[in-house]
Amino acid sequence: MQSERYTTSLQQLLQPPTNQQLKCVIAKKQQNKCSYLYDRLLQSQFLQQIFAEFPHALANIFDRQHLVQSVITMSTAFLTAIAVILCILFRILNVNSQPLKPSVWSLDQQFLDCLYKIAPVLKEPYVPTRLWGFSGHVQTVLHSIVGRVKCPWPLGERVYLSLEDGSTLTYDLYQPLKEFEDDITVAICPGIGNTSESVYIRTFVHYAQCHGYRCAVLNHIGALSSVQVTSSRIFTYGHTDDFATMVEKLSQKYSNSHIVACGFSLGGNLVTKYMGEKQRVKPSNVVGGISICQGYNAVEGTKWLLNWQNFRRFYLYVMTENMKNIILKHRHALLSEECRQRHNLVERDIIAAATLPELDEAYTRRVFNFPSTQELYKWSSSLNYLDNIEKPMIFINAKDDPLVPEELLVPIREYAASNYKTAYIELAHGGHLGFYEGGLIYPNPVTWLDRTLIAMVGALVMTHTDPTKQTISI
Repeated sequence: MQSERYTTSLQQLLQPPTNQQLKCVIAKKQQNKCSYLYDRLLQSQFLQQIFAEFPHALANIFDRQHLVQSVITMSTAFLTAIAVILCILFRILNVNSQPLKPSVWSLDQQFLDCLYKIAPVLKEPYVPTRLWGFSGHVQTVLHSIVGRVKCPWPLGERVYLSLEDGSTLTYDLYQPLKEFEDDITVAICPGIGNTSESVYIRTFVHYAQCHGYRCAVLNHIGALSSVQVTSSRIFTYGHTDDFATMVEKLSQKYSNSHIVACGFSLGGNLVTKYMGEKQRVKPSNVVGGISICQGYNAVEGTKWLLNWQNFRRFYLYVMTENMKNIILKHRHALLSEECRQRHNLVERDIIAAATLPELDEAYTRRVFNFPSTQELYKWSSSLNYLDNIEKPMIFINAKDDPLVPEELLVPIREYAASNYKTAYIELAHGGHLGFYEGGLIYPNPVTWLDRTLIAMVGALVMTHTDPTKQTISI
């Protein structure tokens, strides 16, 4: 009997615990933990002060168990929320990314060697600002809101021109702060709705002046609040006449100067289209062009911007509102009774436009007499003019540009890899016109783009004057 009793007890010990037993054990551990936490909380100065302030109220509301459970629940929820937020931030900021060297496509080895000699930065890794610089979105947003840190305000003169269609065109002219052997003029075409007063333009202009370059910055018609619109039009994505007029005036005034065309975003599209327009005669002292962060194909680019993927639809909304604000700001000239009748414009449709295609349908294509927005975009796209470019060209883009998806960069890679005196530079990071570098949180005042553009201008001039030169006076 005794052996059977021992056998039965042993079997009971070896049997796995039931679910009810496990729940009891877990509940007891949680109760012990709650008791421990409660004891620690009661010893905290914070709770002692609260109980001292409201002794009767808290005594009626909370008992021991309820107070401990509330604290544990709040602590778990708070920590979970913090963990989720940190995961999202780390994902968005891409903090695990590493600095990478720019990728360069070029068929012309001699031209490429010239670039590397003048711009050794192309052989070095681009190091964005450590905490947020690896995110294309953060770079793009900061560029749009902040622009550049410690931005100077270069001093120049504003030139006013009256065009044949009645438009008033202005550009700002900045003289070099130092004199060098080579006379170089950089003809700058800013991005959509930007002017010489835009922060990133001012930073680059000042940096170029310090390196002995003369700069001329086109002010897109309608973008400056201080200059009234005097005709029925403003700037567009493919209207190169304004930029061509500025370059022609610069060529006449500085006939011995080497002119380099430089365009940012929409300005990059205009510069490339200008350089590839077969019917347009360029001044002989225009030595080349540089395009930064353009999309090349407005037809396909618009389709991408209409998608919510990568927040592109949000950026499209911002650009649409900026364009509408420019139009409505000058409604006395652009939406006058005579203009509405001549171009069949409906102001209500313009105000209601939620995307650029809707705005271009309601306004742009009608003012410039295009049968459809697709025809307008096809005419505006610089991709259709690449084969006619005769001067050296340099193209720069970032793979994480939220406005220009990587699919739009394939044609320019192929073009650079199959044409002489052409180079395409692609960075893994930089966003749209950001390219901030250095520091943990606070970036350097001068960006990677500013430093590289100065070298690119010098390389184009050296290629034009004497391709065999090993140095240039910069």
